[in-house]
Amino acid sequence: MTSSPAIETSALRKEYGPKVAVAELTMRVERGEIFGFLGPNGAGKTTAVKMLLGLSLPTSGSAQILGHPGSDRSVRRKVGFLPEHFRFYDWLTASELLLYHGRLLGMSAAECRQQTPGLLDLVGLRRHADARLKTFSKGMLQRIGLAHALLNEPELVFLDEPTSGLDPIGRRMVRDIIHDLRAKGTTVFLNSHLLSEVEVTCDRAAFIKQGVVVRTAELRHLVAGHTVVEVRAGGVTPALIEGLNRWASDVRADGERIQMAVEDEESLPAIAAWIVAQGARLYALEPKRVSLEDLFLEIVGTSGDTE
Repeated sequence: MTSSPAIETSALRKEYGPKVAVAELTMRVERGEIFGFLGPNGAGKTTAVKMLLGLSLPTSGSAQILGHPGSDRSVRRKVGFLPEHFRFYDWLTASELLLYHGRLLGMSAAECRQQTPGLLDLVGLRRHADARLKTFSKGMLQRIGLAHALLNEPELVFLDEPTSGLDPIGRRMVRDIIHDLRAKGTTVFLNSHLLSEVEVTCDRAAFIKQGVVVRTAELRHLVAGHTVVEVRAGGVTPALIEGLNRWASDVRADGERIQMAVEDEESLPAIAAWIVAQGARLYALEPKRVSLEDLFLEIVGTSGDTE
């Protein structure tokens, strides 16, 4: 098995005249993982993906895709891509679309016809194989777009908002497909605004702000490592608040209410005992799980211009 990562960038930068779309993108995506790419509108996500796909040349910096320079055209045969805003020839049928793009990929007509039924089954469109795309709903077009992205059995798949326009059943289907891809060793690079989907799908995620990756971490560690605890107690003193810093961070007090973040819930009994030992009257101590949305707002904030 190759040791080179699926994606590796170093100080990747893109300027449009005086505007800096991506400032300094440095990240590494391992083979076989599902990697989330998160950030507010205007953070440079779309521009970054275009550079990784060779659709836009960087101003400076470097990118390696599947162990090859991002400018290497041969490596693109091993990459699948579902853009957020796609435009298909709507006079084609679903089968004709896959045949046409398969031929563009260098596949034989026989290979395309062999692949097509399975792909249409995978995305729930087998019975619409001969229907023209102009009759498809937005969700159906999203599904055929996903089949198109998987046509060449890629080693690396870029999915930009893959569940856009899908109902809950469709979103579950996409999630299952992504998990199946991981089981096959395929790398998935996922850009989505549906943080709940990212949370249950991705192994790791990078948080990008103003064209810079500000944090990359395993999602289970991100979520599990942040427990917000709300305490209600009487007789709260500055010394008590100061003392809580040995177990917690970001300790905030407002009268009888205290909020703080702890590494894990194992420390809660000791915290409760210490509060009581300081002479305070403990009325309530409640841990609350932090969602990926909460972490997103904490890491990248709420500002950003529309991309």
